[in-house]
Parts: sequence; C-alpha cells; structure tokens
Amino acid sequence: MTTLDHSPALAPLRQARERFLSGRPLPDDVPDEVLAAWRRARFFGVRHDLDGPVHEPELPAESALLEAARPVLDRIAPALGHSALLLTDERLRVLWTTGEVPGDERCRDLSEREVGHNSAALALRTRRRAEVHGPEHFLDVWQDVSAVSVPLLAPDSGQVLGTVTVASALCAGCGPHPGAALAEATATAVEAELLARSRTAERVLLDAYTRAAARSPARAIVALDGRNRIVSEAAVRLATPQVLAALERSSTSERASGARPPHDSRPPHDSRSPQDTGCGSVAERSHDAGGGPSRERPAAAGSGPVVERSYDTGCRPVQEQSYGVTLPDGAGCTAEITPVRHEGRVLGIVAVLEARAAEVPVPRLVPRPALALAGGSVPWRHAVARAVELARVHEPLLLTGERGSGKTALARELLGGTVPLVADAAESPELGVKYSELADGRPLLLRHAERLAQPDVAALNSLLDEHPDVYLLVTYTPGTPPGPCFQRLLDTLAARSVTVPALRERPEDVRELLPVLAPRPAVGQPPLTWTLDALRALEEHPWPGNVTELAHVVRALAEHRRVTGPVRRAELPDPVREGPAARRLSPMEHAERTAILTALRRHGGNKARAAAALGIGRATLYRKLRGYRDVP
Repeated sequence: MTTLDHSPALAPLRQARERFLSGRPLPDDVPDEVLAAWRRARFFGVRHDLDGPVHEPELPAESALLEAARPVLDRIAPALGHSALLLTDERLRVLWTTGEVPGDERCRDLSEREVGHNSAALALRTRRRAEVHGPEHFLDVWQDVSAVSVPLLAPDSGQVLGTVTVASALCAGCGPHPGAALAEATATAVEAELLARSRTAERVLLDAYTRAAARSPARAIVALDGRNRIVSEAAVRLATPQVLAALERSSTSERASGARPPHDSRPPHDSRSPQDTGCGSVAERSHDAGGGPSRERPAAAGSGPVVERSYDTGCRPVQEQSYGVTLPDGAGCTAEITPVRHEGRVLGIVAVLEARAAEVPVPRLVPRPALALAGGSVPWRHAVARAVELARVHEPLLLTGERGSGKTALARELLGGTVPLVADAAESPELGVKYSELADGRPLLLRHAERLAQPDVAALNSLLDEHPDVYLLVTYTPGTPPGPCFQRLLDTLAARSVTVPALRERPEDVRELLPVLAPRPAVGQPPLTWTLDALRALEEHPWPGNVTELAHVVRALAEHRRVTGPVRRAELPDPVREGPAARRLSPMEHAERTAILTALRRHGGNKARAAAALGIGRATLYRKLRGYRDVP
C-alpha cells in the first residue's frame, strides 16, 4: 500500500504541488501559507529534485547550544524508534542528528533558501511548534516525511537559539505529529540545561573577579563575558563606554578562538599566584548590547592586583600569562586581560585597568540633558530641529502628538528661561487670559487645547485674526473629530505646527531617557542601571502613555525597589515584562493570558508551579506563552 493510500487527506495537496511544479493553474483550496512557501522556494532557486551541488554550511568550531543539548539528545536518542531527531542553530544549520530520514545526508542546511518549506524554518519564523507533512514540503525527497519542530529559546533574553525536530514517515493524517510531545520535552530539557549552564558561567566569572580583587582594594577591575559585567568601585570612572566596548571585543575574541588575541607592544607579565582568600564584595551585573553606553553598579570596595592567570572550574588556577589590549585613543587608561576558563573553554575575561599618570580622572557631577532634548532617533531629532527653527520667531506654534509624548516639556524647552503664562484646559476649560496680558510679549503656553470650551475657541480664533503674530505655544492631543470652530483654529495654526513622535516610533531613545527620568541617587548611592533583558523589554513595549508612562515606571522602581544591582526583567510591570501581543487577542485569550501572568507572578515565575495551579501541563503553559509572544 502506498503512502498516498495512507494519507487521503493529503492527496489534493500532492496533486496541487505537481501542478505548481509544472506551471499549471492551481485549485483554490491550496492553503495560503503553503503556496507562499512554494513560491519563496521557487524565488530562491531551490531545486525540488535536489539536482546539482548541495550547499554544505560551515559549522561553528564550538557551539554552546550543541554542548548544552548533547547530553539531553544522547538520553533521548534510544527512544526514537523509527523516527529521526535533529538539532539546528539559529541559522538552521544542522548541528546534530540521529536516526534516518530521506535526504538527511544531503540536507545539512534547513533554511528555506536551501531546501524550501520545512518545519524547522517555520518554527524559527513563528517562534512556536510547527508541523509540515508530505507534499507541504517543496523537496521531492521529503514527500513521504512528516516533521514537527520546536524553537529553542535563550533562558535570559528569549532569543531563538535554534530548533529541535522530530521527523518520521508520513503520518496517516494531518493531525498532531506523534513526535510532538517528544519534541516539546526535548526542547524544554535543552532550555533547562542552557539555564543551568548560564548560572554556572555567572558563578565562574564572579569567582574569577573575587580572586582578582582579593589582595588590594585600590585596583580597578572589570570582569565580563558578553552577558554579564562586574565592575569594581575603583573601575567605575575608568570604564567608559568606549573602554567597555574594547573589552567586550576582546572577550568575544577569546570566546571564539580560545586563544590570546593579538596584544599590544607591551610584553606580558610573568605569572603570579593569587592569594586564595575570600572577598566579601557584592558583584552587580549590568548588560549592554554591543558594548554600547551602559552604567554598572560598582561592586563593594575591594579590588586586587593584576591576577595573571586564567581560572577554571572550582577556582583552580591555570598557568597562563595576561596580556595588554589596545584601548581607544583618549581612553585615559591601560588594560591587562586574563581569560576566564571553565572546563577548558574560555567564558570571559578579567581586566585590570590602570589610569595613565597625566589623565587621572577627577570626579565631577555631569549635568543631565534636558528631558525634552533626550533622544537621538531620526524622528525625534527631526521634530526637535523643526520646533527650534519655528520657535526662533515669536509667533503661534502648535505642538501635536499623543498624550505623554513630551509636548509640554518640549514647549518649555523652546521658551528657554522665559516664564510664560500657563493655561491648562484640562484643569479649567475656560481660558481666563486676556490679550492685554500678552501685549508685552510674554508668551502663553496653552496645554490640552482639545479640552477648550467653545467660547474660548472662538475667542482664540478672533485673537489670531486680529493679532496673527501673538506669542502662543499650543499643545494638542488628537482624539475625537474636532468641530468646525476648533478645526478652524487648527487650520490657522497648521502652517507653524510640529508633530511630536510617539515613544513607540523611537524605541532607540528609551536608553537615553532612562537616566534622565530616574531620580538622582542619594549621596554615595549608585545610579539606577538595567540588565540587557530589561532594556529589550522596555524598548519592545508600545508605551501607550509614551514618556509619561515610562517615567512613572522608572520612578516607581527607583523609589520602591528592595534589591540591589541592575533592574531585571522580572521586576518590570507585567505588560512590560511579558511584551506586547503581536496579534489581536480574543476576549477569551485576554482572560487566559491574564490568568497565566497572575499565576506566574504569584509563584515567583516558576512555570511548573504556575501550570499546576492552573490545572494545565507545563508544556501547555510554554506553548501558550510562546503563542502570545508570536512575531507575525
């Protein structure tokens, strides 16, 4: 009996695929997603018969994902039966496979550009479990294969690291793949192993730092591994963003090669053994993508001399010389680097910074930038530049934008040191300002113009008709359609108007706004800092209340936190921490999502306990959370 006989439900799709490959018209019942995938494969030039040279991807020399997954895969492999199990990385390169699947020996790259539609590519794109059966595949060799894939997510950032795939002979129907539970369980176990290894790496880095800091409290020490940074109190002033970026590059080079990167003209120091003494410093970690601007909470006082060894598991020194690294011009310091090893693999580095004699930094209070001017995004800088240009002439100016976007703050900044008359229609819809008060050139700042009473709208229209050059700054939040009288006012002001962009339109400005919005720390206290994961959550949130909403979140955290160190994602409010839904949820899904988030918060983020409290399986909980975080 043929496979087609076993799968009558797929027969129409098999015939549609044959018509597609031969260029004949297709029936109307072909699923849109499958047809789009076939068209992409044809656009990429994929040969359905695998005729011609096969792309052999260059696999990484070392893969942290494979290293973490291999023990899990080795335990599961004996239970596969007649199925196959595959592991790919984030580029869909096959890192590990066992079992037999047609085409497995040739298809080592599962990206759509190489092999067309398949479950691994679909799972990577949708960030949730995906199945592809028989003729849904583009390749001939997979026409009798069913496969299910589950994405692997980083435990700290949620970034997709790769996929786990279970493939078997074509299923009797298009229902759930029989290997779906196995794929889910494998992915959950691999993610748990990744989390455990991540915590181990943090402990190893902290141990290397404390050993380096144990002997002398005067040395400036930085330990980092690409995800965590530990900065001693003495290193805070020397570790500028430029210095940290150079150290991050050195750490990346070490982790990639496991060998010493090219060092500068200074000879390496001779090795010395550190004293095996304890150090009571508290290491606070702060993250920043790409080594960009970041603030680190200093560790407690206590930083030691150059520790010219690398460190392996269990604090066991490994004989290895430190070396100098080239820092940017004007860095004001030099750096000596020592690799940090764990089980023979380089995890990160410990850097000892030395201030140059002529460039010892002097502590000084750096003034904060004005809130209205904080931000470097193109939409924001364009709006500010336009507003500044118009404000040079003391005539009416309209600032339009969503609530909380910064219209009033920008208006006050445009006024400089001038103290305006202020009228807020949200507090009193009656303007209560006479033209005689404006005759001496004193500006009027009119807030929430959309709340004005009808008589005052008419009075403003008359004022602008008679005195079109009156010094007037108006903020307006669009909402309900304006009436004829108010529309006339908007038309009059339209020639000199600026639209202030919403915060969701300039997410790259969030990092610049955070230090401006945070209250100044008390004397001797470090400023508020953020983990990379928390920053990503803040940047991805749509902020319906814009800068005002962000300010409330920042101030609440600064005033009510009971823990030290950088703010972590788990401390953020639920809507910010979990991220926005990428699709419109039904009322039932909204209720379900709220119940899940409430259970997670009640159980401290423990998914197993939350699932038990909700009466669902942990795999179901993971699947639902991934569904709510889908990226279309």
